[in-house]
Amino acid sequence: MDLAAVEESGLLPAGRSPMVSAVFEADQAIADARRLALSFLADLQAIHGLAVPERVTGQVELVVSELATNARKYAPGPYSLVLEARDGAVEVSVWDSEPALPVVPATDPHRIGQHGLEIVMALCRSFEMHREPVGKRIKASVALGADWGTGVGPHLG
Repeated sequence: MDLAAVEESGLLPAGRSPMVSAVFEADQAIADARRLALSFLADLQAIHGLAVPERVTGQVELVVSELATNARKYAPGPYSLVLEARDGAVEVSVWDSEPALPVVPATDPHRIGQHGLEIVMALCRSFEMHREPVGKRIKASVALGADWGTGVGPHLG
């Protein structure tokens, strides 16, 4: 079932998208963010009747892991994670207190490490980052359907 059908079915109030959010302390395990994502995806299926392909589950888990790892590694203090199902995708949004936007290095198959944002951008239908009055927010959208990505960033492979 797609999101419009879920709204029409009455499983979700009209105009509302399934969403979950949490704040994670700087010393909290990245696995906690991944568990929140997996729980959210399971709820999309069990409670809201949305089909979530196994491929999407893996992609969302990887995107959450990479963005949460960067927030924990490069920003002082806590970070927040918001997951929302809307417009045929799962939107992952991570806020942290570091105002500097990350630089995505040019693709280099010989570089060891620092491929996280490359991977995220290759998996996602859309990717954006912007400064906020305090810190920054990074958003990535993983399509639920067959249009699983436009390759908004460098492709791996």
